[in-house]
Amino acid sequence: MISVLLFGPVAERAGAATLQFGHRSGLTLQQLRDELAASHPQAFEIVCFTAVNGEQVRDPQLPLKDGDEVAFMAKFSGG
Repeated sequence: MISVLLFGPVAERAGAATLQFGHRSGLTLQQLRDELAASHPQAFEIVCFTAVNGEQVRDPQLPLKDGDEVAFMAKFSGG
């Protein structure tokens, strides 16, 4: 299983802060994002940052392992 964490407006648009996604051999970060975006298009149109196991990831072809935690976030600002 892949644990998916959604933050801020991404979670609001998806209607959930966490999702579980079944792992399969060869699954990449891009494939996960594409499949989640098909179910939650309004949420994923604003995703700007992605992290796997607490580390920001920019490689969409990163292979995911069973038990990974993937976070999707929109841009944010703070003071």
